[in-house]
Amino acid sequence: MAVGRAASKRRKRCGSYCIVAAASCLIGLAIFVRAPSGEDSGNPQVPRTWDDAALRSMQIPLVNPKASPTFAPASYYYRIPVRTIYKSYPVYRPDKEPPGYMEWLKHQEPAVAFDDSKLLSRADWIRAGKTVFEAPIDYDIRMFMTLSDVRDMKWYTALQVLITKQGVMPFATYVIRKKGKVELGVDSCATCHVRVMPDGSTILGAQGNIPYDRIAAHALRARASESKDGEAFLAQAEHERRLALGVPWLRPDPLAGLEQMSLDTLAHTHEAMPPGVVVRVNTSFYYPPQVPDLIGVQHRRYLDHTGLTRQRSIGDLMRYAALVQGGVHFERFLNFAVLPELPDPSTQLRYSDAQLYALALFLYSLKPPPNPNKLDAKAARGKLIFERQSCASCHTPPLYTNNMLTPAQGFRPSARAIRQFDVLPVSVGTDPGLALLTREGTGYYKVPSLKGLWYRGPFGHDGSVATLEDWFDPRRTHTNYLPTGFHRWGVTAQPVKGHPFGLDLTPEDRAALIAYLKTL
Repeated sequence: MAVGRAASKRRKRCGSYCIVAAASCLIGLAIFVRAPSGEDSGNPQVPRTWDDAALRSMQIPLVNPKASPTFAPASYYYRIPVRTIYKSYPVYRPDKEPPGYMEWLKHQEPAVAFDDSKLLSRADWIRAGKTVFEAPIDYDIRMFMTLSDVRDMKWYTALQVLITKQGVMPFATYVIRKKGKVELGVDSCATCHVRVMPDGSTILGAQGNIPYDRIAAHALRARASESKDGEAFLAQAEHERRLALGVPWLRPDPLAGLEQMSLDTLAHTHEAMPPGVVVRVNTSFYYPPQVPDLIGVQHRRYLDHTGLTRQRSIGDLMRYAALVQGGVHFERFLNFAVLPELPDPSTQLRYSDAQLYALALFLYSLKPPPNPNKLDAKAARGKLIFERQSCASCHTPPLYTNNMLTPAQGFRPSARAIRQFDVLPVSVGTDPGLALLTREGTGYYKVPSLKGLWYRGPFGHDGSVATLEDWFDPRRTHTNYLPTGFHRWGVTAQPVKGHPFGLDLTPEDRAALIAYLKTL
C-alpha cells in the first residue's frame, strides 16, 4: 500500500506539470508538422543540410556544456564528394537463394539508383527516399559483416539472423559498382531500422531486430583468429572502441578497465546486446541505446533517447541523418575527437542535400502496418485504467507523448533550460547512465511515444526488458532481478528501477492496461 500511495503522489505531481505542458506542445504541433515548402512538386525547396548555425543550435548542451560537440565547417563538408547510390539486390540465405543467382549478379551492369533530376512529384521523391534508406554506406566490413559471412549457413544459425518469408536477409544488400564484382553493402538506415516479424513480413523504419553487436562480436573473434599478432589486434580493437565511445572528461572514467579486457570479454560485452539494441558511436556498451522506431518521427520534437537533437524542421532531420550516417566522426568534444585531424575531404563520401531530403520525406511518409490487436472489452477496461492512472499526462493522445524531456536521476536542470527545452522537471528514476555518462549525455530522457508498442521490443531506453509484461512486473525493481533484455555480461542481478507507474496494479488491471497499450 505504501508503494501504491507513493506512486499515486508521483502521478499527481507529474500530472500537474504535464497537463499544461501537453497542451502547449499540442498547440505548437500544428506548426511543427506543416508540410515542407514545395513538397508536392518535383521541384521542392531543398534545405541546406550542413548549415553551421543550424547545427550549433540543433543540439541541446551536454551535462558539461563545455564538452558539447563542435562540427566540421560547411566549407569542409561540401568539399566531400557526393555518394553515388547504386542499384541494390537482395541477399538470400544460402538455402533460399534462387539457382544461378550469384552468377546472374556478376553479369549485371552498375546502375545508378538515385537521380534527383528525374523526380517529378512528391511520390517520386518518397520512392527515391526509400532507395536512400536502403542504400549502404560501407562494403564488406571485416569488423562487422562480409560477403563470405552471408554466404555461410553456419553464420545465420550461430547468430540467429532472421530472414523474411521470401528467404531474404534484409539488413544488407548486394551492390554492383563494377561489372563482375558483387559486394556486400552494409550500414544503411535499413540495417538498424527494418524489423522482421514472426510471420516473416517486414516493417520498414521500425525498431530493427538485427543482432548487430552479436555479429560484431563474431567478426571480432574471427578477425583475431586470422591475425598474426593477437595482442596488437586486441590493442587496436580496444583503441577503436575508446575513440568511438570514450568520454575522457568524466571522472571516474566510464570505460575504465577497457584496456585490460581480454578478447573474449570484449566480445562477450558486445554479445550482451539483444536484437533491438545497438552500440553506436557516442553511446556506450555499458549504457547502450535501444534502436528507436522511426515511424511517426515527423511528430517528434527531440531525437535520440536523451533528446540530444531538436527537430524543428525537415532540415533538422536531414542534418541528424547526415550525422548518424558518418558525420559524427567529424565531431570534436573539448580536446577529444574520433578523428584527431579532419581527413582529406576527397577521401570521404557524403549524401547530397537532395538525397537527404528524399530520405526525410520517406521517413515522414512511413505508416505502421495494420494492428492485429483490437479494442475489445479487456482493452477497453485498460483504456479506463490508462486514464485513471493519469498516464496521458506524459503520454498524451493522439501522439501518446507530450514531446517533453525529463531529467535523469541525479541531474538538476537550470531554470533557463526548463524554459528553453520543454523540460518537465520530474524524474522517473530510470537508469541515468546513457543520459549522464556518454557523449549523448544531456542529463535528460525524452518522453517516448507509446504508439506501435505491439510490434516493438525490447523496451526501456536501454532495451532492458523484453516485453510489456516484464515492464509492468514489480519484480523488475528488486535487487536480485536479472533483466529479460539487455544486462551487462557476467552480472547475475541488475534491477530495472524507475518509472513505477502501473507496478502497483492488480494482475487483472495490469493485463488490461497492457492489452490497451498493444492497440495503440
